[in-house]
Amino acid sequence: MTMTNPSVISIKPRLRSNIKQHTPRIFGQNGFGALINSTLAPLFVLPLPVLELATLLATAVSDPKSPESHYEAPVYKGPDYDTVRAIRERNLNPALTTFYKKPLLIHSGKMQWLYDHEGKRYLDMFGGIVTVSVGHCHPRVNAALKSQIDKLWHTTNIYLTPKIHEYAERLTSTLPQGLDCVYFVNSGSEANDLAMTFARLYTGNFDIISLRNAYHGASPYTMGLTAHSTWKYPIPGLNNGIINAMNPDPYTGIWGGNKCRDSPIQTDRACNCGANGCEASKNYIKELDQIFKYSLPKGKVAAMFAESIQGVGGSVQFPKGYIKAAAKLVRDNGGLFVSDEVQTGFGRTGEHFWGFEGHGITPDIVTMAKGIGNGFPLAAVVTRKEIAQVMSKALHFNTFGGNPMASAVGIEVLNVIKDEKLQENSLSVGTYFLEELSKLRDEYEVVGDVRGKGLMIGVELVSNKDQRTPLDSTQFMEIWEQTKESGVLFGKGGLNGNVLRIKPPMCITKTDVDFAIDVLKLALDAHKTKYL
Repeated sequence: MTMTNPSVISIKPRLRSNIKQHTPRIFGQNGFGALINSTLAPLFVLPLPVLELATLLATAVSDPKSPESHYEAPVYKGPDYDTVRAIRERNLNPALTTFYKKPLLIHSGKMQWLYDHEGKRYLDMFGGIVTVSVGHCHPRVNAALKSQIDKLWHTTNIYLTPKIHEYAERLTSTLPQGLDCVYFVNSGSEANDLAMTFARLYTGNFDIISLRNAYHGASPYTMGLTAHSTWKYPIPGLNNGIINAMNPDPYTGIWGGNKCRDSPIQTDRACNCGANGCEASKNYIKELDQIFKYSLPKGKVAAMFAESIQGVGGSVQFPKGYIKAAAKLVRDNGGLFVSDEVQTGFGRTGEHFWGFEGHGITPDIVTMAKGIGNGFPLAAVVTRKEIAQVMSKALHFNTFGGNPMASAVGIEVLNVIKDEKLQENSLSVGTYFLEELSKLRDEYEVVGDVRGKGLMIGVELVSNKDQRTPLDSTQFMEIWEQTKESGVLFGKGGLNGNVLRIKPPMCITKTDVDFAIDVLKLALDAHKTKYL
């Protein structure tokens, strides 16, 4: 980790005939400095030269050094900040939330960095909500899009166009044999919505299972699959045909321990697992089986949906063996298993290109979005030919699905992931990140859990480690706000909003990780000083 060297400070003494007295802003305006100012500044009246020394010392110690950059962001020339805020208030969807007390006005991005309207640079540790896979404005992806724009924008699929066919072949080549039929759509919600239709038509069954704490979309159809009350509207029939099963969370769930996760970092809970496999997984499967025994017509389930690692839910990993056993149970009862790879696909988990591969299964249907297009509107459903064939019973069409521009972007994203070894980078840098974060868990009482694989990481903050009590939202926000002020943008998630979500562009480096750790450590120190 890198810190500004505080050992060499040169100060020229100033001789004043009348030294004024000042109430100081001793340690800067944000984070730890703000804490010290508000607590100590009113108690002191110091000569100005002493204040200058104190300020320089504090700045040298407290400000983590941002990695060097040779990119110069363009100067912002759009409407001023207040005008943008006013337009948003007046004209945009009022349900759109913003991060931070003073929302950022981001106008430029380059690889893992974002720039606000004032030119300040931020390390993007959230990747546009796990969407920017190969880097903001990656030059090769930009070039592919610009080339296609000059040839053809749009015709829809009533005509043959080369790019969608090239892309379908490339995309299916990354998947297990048999998953070779693609439906292109534009978002994860659309993809999961369509997968629900596939499953119900193909099996002739209606009921679908998802896990509590899951997020599968916010359309009227997928809102039932999403099992967070904060994402649900009181719409009649919303959960019709949907059952949300117990979430197999080894950290906060009923069962779990320090041998249960497929991760470099385990929970600190005692574990009962032995030579016969994961006990937590077996117990959660027994609970899932109760749904088939009591809540469904016998042998009449359409599908089960599951993320390989829960995203919005706070990067929750399941006990080893759970997904494989759940898929078998669903198939034994007449259903299909649907793997939601919207956040975990395209190499993000490091060891595998697809998250489901880490669970040792081949799904019947795979849904994907977000990282597939590096921020361009693109998503897909991939399944077996005999399942896809059921859509031929009626007309089905998506105006923009797989249009030439989206397909060109999708092809180049695959090229970049391969050529720049971003899956390998996710594994090596992600493992390093997890190991560094685990040191913070050992050092700070507020860090309850560190989990994940590759660059799909969650850090759960708590007020009581033994009880795993979620950290108060006010305290969480103070930590989160300070990391932003120090130049790092983390996401947040989990049912209680107490999990730092770390899902950056897969091009980040270990130097970036060191900077992010220094920034987070500074915020945790401030929290510790104030509350513990």
